[in-house]
Amino acid sequence: MTVKRVGIVGSGIMGAGIAEVAAKAGFDVVIRSRSQESADTCLAKVGKSLGRQVEKDKITAADSEAILARIKGVTDLAELEYCELVLESVVEDLGTKKQLFSELDAACSAGTIIATNTSTLPILELAVSVSRADRVVGMHFFNPAAVMPLVEVVPALTTSPETFDVAWEFALACGKTPVKSKDQAGFIVNALLFPYLNAAIRMLEGDIATKEDIDTAMKGGCGFPMGPFELLDLIGLDTSLAVLERLYEERREPGCVPAGKLRQMVMARQLGRKTGGGFYAYPTAAASKVSSS
Repeated sequence: MTVKRVGIVGSGIMGAGIAEVAAKAGFDVVIRSRSQESADTCLAKVGKSLGRQVEKDKITAADSEAILARIKGVTDLAELEYCELVLESVVEDLGTKKQLFSELDAACSAGTIIATNTSTLPILELAVSVSRADRVVGMHFFNPAAVMPLVEVVPALTTSPETFDVAWEFALACGKTPVKSKDQAGFIVNALLFPYLNAAIRMLEGDIATKEDIDTAMKGGCGFPMGPFELLDLIGLDTSLAVLERLYEERREPGCVPAGKLRQMVMARQLGRKTGGGFYAYPTAAASKVSSS
């Protein structure tokens, strides 16, 4: 199968980033959002990102125009019928994703591959909810998708070799570095990352150090580009809680039990950058509507 047209479902930060990456790689992209307003907002995000690259002489103005011309915003799932690959990036909730997969199964042509950008949910459970279990695969891009080089490609037990190969080649065509992971909670990166982030919150709860000093220590001592609390705010505390709950459900390891402070902050809707405040405060203008990661 040759992928020429890519569908993206979800117009949040990740959806916009993946759309930009695919369009820059030469693919025609259809972004489906629930309203034309949010679809237009998504296209504006891509345009703003490309504009910054023009200012830094990374691409030309003509390149920016050509990339944007390859992206179309729609509200009807039927517009995705003839996409060879559709990748969903909606809220990290299994029930929501299963409902969407059912709708995509009905809307897309029989040959369409349906991929999920989930960071931790079971690919198999999504695959068996549709009639094309062999054409379902995990493709976990990282935030910000336009910058981060990694894509975890995750086959379910039912995923055909051809489907996996198409997903792998698509990631390569987008200039990404793909890695293969078993279909288990957290895949590779999050299975290692989130117990560490959870431990940082517990360290803060125990008054061992301030969040600022913990962040400084991990950047200066381990060479990490961001400290754990800066990263939690970027990922989103609600997403972080969901990942830890999924990890604990599967692994039953004490280090995966979500810290109490994390639960409290999610309950208070202090979710990080996307709400203007989490472990740190952010300018009101930086806050956006809560979207999937």
